[in-house]
Amino acid sequence: MNAIAGTEAARRLTGFLDSPVVGMLPWIVFSVLAGPGRFEFAVGISLAIAAFVLVAGRLRRPGTSFKILEVSDVVFFAALAIVGLVASAGTLRWLETYSGELSNFALVAIAFGSIAFREPFTVQYARERVPRSQWDTRGFMHTNYVITAVWALAFLVAAVAGLVGDLVLRQPDNIWTNWVIQIGAIIVAVRFTEWYPPVVRERIHGGAPSRGSPTSVGALFIPFSAYLVPVGIVVLAIGSGPTWLGIALIVLGSLLVRAFKLDADGERTKQTEQTERPRRDAG
Repeated sequence: MNAIAGTEAARRLTGFLDSPVVGMLPWIVFSVLAGPGRFEFAVGISLAIAAFVLVAGRLRRPGTSFKILEVSDVVFFAALAIVGLVASAGTLRWLETYSGELSNFALVAIAFGSIAFREPFTVQYARERVPRSQWDTRGFMHTNYVITAVWALAFLVAAVAGLVGDLVLRQPDNIWTNWVIQIGAIIVAVRFTEWYPPVVRERIHGGAPSRGSPTSVGALFIPFSAYLVPVGIVVLAIGSGPTWLGIALIVLGSLLVRAFKLDADGERTKQTEQTERPRRDAG
């Protein structure tokens, strides 16, 4: 049992390390940590993660080429670290306020730039997860164009939310613009990265996502629905909104997760019965 669990854990770890989410981890961490009084800390942590990901990728797959995103990670955060060391007090205050949006817009530019040059950055990760024979198959590049664009849009949402908090509300640490919206956008992008490839494969083979299946729209939004619950708890705990909003978010998130999971369980049961029925009849 422990050996099976260990194998499964190793498989999941390998799948995670081969995912573009790893390359975006420094940006995600920086987007969440950056803020007044936290610039040096956020840059240091993000640069350390970027360097680790770059080195780990070479150790895991010797001889493979460097990935666009991983190199961009190290260059961007190393540049920010250097600027932070030599910046004046005024520049440092500006960076503390706007560096989160700066990093988000930088990733948006990298993502859309890679699409413009017909090499979406996620394709380098996808090629490590599928056989070479599938690299030129129908849907492979399309899948990566879409996933890359979704990540670009997620960070664009995060950047705009941050700007609203900084420029409109004048609250760099606003719980909604600096945390809730930005983390929510990233959760959707992470889930979409896992959800979309099976959807494309299903469509190519003539199928269509059925209600409650792992490739249904409901399955896509289960993590985001679950995210509403802790958001509601935070609203109630720190008073970042009216009490009714916190309660509503908790109830809505719980109901949506339950509905989506029951739907998925029902679909799996139905599929199992359809598979087992011919065997029973044959027996």
